Amino acid sequence: MRVSEFMSSENSSLFERVSDVKTFGGRQIRVRHQSAVLNCEMHFSVFLPPAATDDTKVPSVYFLSGLTCSDENFSTKAGAQRVAAELGLALVIPDTSPRGDAVADDESYDLGQGAGFYLNATQAPWSEHYRMYDYITEELPTLVDAHFPVTERKAISGHSMGGHGAISIACKLPKQYSSVSAFSPIVNPMVCPWGEKAFTHYLGAERSTWAEYDSVELLRSRGLDLPLLVDQGSADGFLEEQLLTDNLVAVSKHLDHVQIRMQTGYDHSYYFIATFIEAHLRFHAQHLSA
Repeated sequence: MRVSEFMSSENSSLFERVSDVKTFGGRQIRVRHQSAVLNCEMHFSVFLPPAATDDTKVPSVYFLSGLTCSDENFSTKAGAQRVAAELGLALVIPDTSPRGDAVADDESYDLGQGAGFYLNATQAPWSEHYRMYDYITEELPTLVDAHFPVTERKAISGHSMGGHGAISIACKLPKQYSSVSAFSPIVNPMVCPWGEKAFTHYLGAERSTWAEYDSVELLRSRGLDLPLLVDQGSADGFLEEQLLTDNLVAVSKHLDHVQIRMQTGYDHSYYFIATFIEAHLRFHAQHLSA
């Protein structure tokens, strides 16, 4: 389907544009679709820069959001579209979990809907829907590539839980991405309260299975064949208990292509992301064009 046809199409219940807003010469589009992988209806957002046309494809940056977020937090708060328009980058922003009345959930904010942790759950009742790893790495890119003017060149980024997702995915699938970055990532979820809670419910009590979704353990066992940029705020209230950035520094200190920057006085919020998103997009643009 050509871009112009997609933008005017409202007639498919399986893949439907629900909003389309012009910004910085490009289009911010939100899509609803039926996910075969997650077995539920999902939303995701795409920004197409002005350079993306029916005849010209552009590279893309996938951004994975954090706990309690949806696909709309980054698109409305990060201020990324201006720089993405300048650089000719598409932005692909998935939701953070499966959604719907039939999807397992929990009363707490850090488990269930809004807290998918970008893994494939193996434990009931979560395993019926919570297969976010397969959704992010297989189903969503296939949909985006089929419906939007994007090249095969992709980068991946994320915030907090999404930073965990971005780095762990990049460690396992380095050929799928040109570069990876993260804001305030949960780097060692096996040993922090957020991660221990989620992994116990989604993956079971056997901790040996958790390492496949832990960035520090993956870097230790597999290394990382991609350039990595991490920004972490020194005033982040989650730094010491949940994010454990020092563990990432320790395991990657021998890797010249890893940059971990402590930004003085910044917290965990989208004000922090908005401050440094331009640097991250320029970092990805450099490697996407290499």
